[in-house]
Amino acid sequence: MLASIRTHYLEPIRSFNRAARLFLLVMLIYGVIYSGWQLFFNFYILQNGFSRDFLGLVNSLPFVASLLSGIPLGRLSDRIGRKVSLIIGFFFYSVTMLMEITFRRPALILVFAFLSGVFSMLFLISQAPLMVRISNERNRTMLFSLTYGLQTVAGAVGSLFAGQLPALFGSILHVHADSAEAYQAVLVVSILLGMTALIPILMIEEPPSPPVAAIREGASSGSTSRRRASGLTAMTLKMFMPQVLLGLGAGILIPYMNVFFKYRFQISDSLLGVLFSLSSAMIGVGTVIGPRLATRLGGKVRAMVVTQASSLAFLYLVGFAPTLWLSAIGYLFRTGLMNMASPLYTAFCMERTSEHQQGFVNSVLNLSWNIGWAVGPFVSGVVQQSYGFAPLFIATGVLYFVAIILQWQFFDKVDRLVPVAV
Repeated sequence: MLASIRTHYLEPIRSFNRAARLFLLVMLIYGVIYSGWQLFFNFYILQNGFSRDFLGLVNSLPFVASLLSGIPLGRLSDRIGRKVSLIIGFFFYSVTMLMEITFRRPALILVFAFLSGVFSMLFLISQAPLMVRISNERNRTMLFSLTYGLQTVAGAVGSLFAGQLPALFGSILHVHADSAEAYQAVLVVSILLGMTALIPILMIEEPPSPPVAAIREGASSGSTSRRRASGLTAMTLKMFMPQVLLGLGAGILIPYMNVFFKYRFQISDSLLGVLFSLSSAMIGVGTVIGPRLATRLGGKVRAMVVTQASSLAFLYLVGFAPTLWLSAIGYLFRTGLMNMASPLYTAFCMERTSEHQQGFVNSVLNLSWNIGWAVGPFVSGVVQQSYGFAPLFIATGVLYFVAIILQWQFFDKVDRLVPVAV
């Protein structure tokens, strides 16, 4: 047992270089900004008197922006480097989020919501290529999983802490704990704390890029290049399709899980913070287990399919359980199982993409995810207004199931037979 832990966990972690450890610190801090925002932004908008339809539009716009800007930003990241892209993306993402909760005019909220999507996309698409650069085959899967896991652990701590803040700021500002002013104060503090992640980003030393291999002239080599290009296009398309379905399934439901628990079970802000904290902890545990599970099952794709398929029963338990405690248990297990697969999928896709295409391919992956999130939150707001949450849970489960089947069909043999791209 101890030998297995040392071989599969401790040795890969000890082999991380300084850049990898600094990047993990960035993700740890970033978890703070996201947890507070995820927990209370929806309530802030609703407490300002805006409708759920407007909230759906606000939640959709960042993903519309990511959808429109993803491919150009991927090329930009390939050109200017991952570190510079991370700095620009994270700084302006934080600023635009502050602007969203500073202005009360609907048009300005929508403008800054859109801009936040552009800069968050630049930040997100630069992460996976950088992780490939600062890792090796021995520790890469652990780095991807641990990055995702640490971010969610920070989210767990952040949610637990943020859940207590509305009451604190309510008393300081002499307003009610669930007022827009109290929620705004929590969001501002979360963003400002999260911006300290810029410090370790600046300290990261990005490894130099290898030169692009010269393309030989001639009919034979030209034919080979065309075959390689076609292979990349076919593989990228296959990577794209399941993510669209997963993104749509998540986009119609996940942004509103706090609203679901708040209004279905009349849960308090502090208890909601505890629940979201525990769900983040479950993600953290799951992502650390993920690499070991991939080894035992014979590949990342098999681990993805098993964990995602197992999560479906818990998804329906969340939506249709008659009591809070049963729904909460379903939520925790669904979250842990479903999110266990995410870093495995990203690592799988990056390993099968040449370095000079990784920014582009990662932008395609984010693009596929953002298609669903661009459409889903707005559609969800309309459905909630008329029919409640039941149709959304059913639709999400169906979309997830189809995506899981596609992943298995497209990638199981590839995962076991095709060598990693160089």
